[in-house]
Amino acid sequence: MADTASRKAYAGLGVRASGTRHPLVATAMVLPLAALLVVVFGGWDAVVTQASSVGVMLGR
Repeated sequence: MADTASRKAYAGLGVRASGTRHPLVATAMVLPLAALLVVVFGGWDAVVTQASSVGVMLGR
């Protein structure tokens, strides 16, 4: 009985019965940490440079 209740609670959080999360839930969990790391380590310039390089490689 408790197992069923815990599954329903996790299902409300976007966790599937098999233990995998929906990709949007995983993204929502990771983005705040990624943004914090970019700010703390000053990696914004590196992200812009890499995005620009990929754009040039793709011909845009």
